[in-house]
Amino acid sequence: MGDIFSGSEIVEIGIEIEKNGRDFYNTLAGNIRDIKIQEVFKFLAGEEEKHIKVFQGILEKASQLKGEVIVSDDYFSYMNALASEQVFTKENTGSMAAHAIKTEKEALEKAVNFERESIIFYEGIKKIVAENDTKIVGFLIEQENMHLCQLTELQRGIRKE
Repeated sequence: MGDIFSGSEIVEIGIEIEKNGRDFYNTLAGNIRDIKIQEVFKFLAGEEEKHIKVFQGILEKASQLKGEVIVSDDYFSYMNALASEQVFTKENTGSMAAHAIKTEKEALEKAVNFERESIIFYEGIKKIVAENDTKIVGFLIEQENMHLCQLTELQRGIRKE
């Protein structure tokens, strides 16, 4: 037997992830001394803000979100596990997470993990949104992949120094 939940609930989690990501990157940009890393974090904060608007647009069309989605117990458990593992699904945690970071290396590691976890979660979202929104979520995933590449390049640069 499957569990029933609304597709809009999953999209709301996506919005929270993006809000916390924005706050995380904005806080890091203010705390990091390296100008190059600081600029990337400012850029990523702006990108997260754009993603919030995209998800809000999807949420406004919530009636098209396949309503209540019946999924297998395994898929429901999977999505719940992803959401609970994501620190950034809890309200107002992005800035707190950034304040706990002590080094640029640690900041980049946390950012890389955030982007990876977001990609995995958004792949799950893609399966429950309306068909025409799958392309939009796919585009967001592509952007998150580009962010991941930017961050891993910065990590390589730090390792070489």
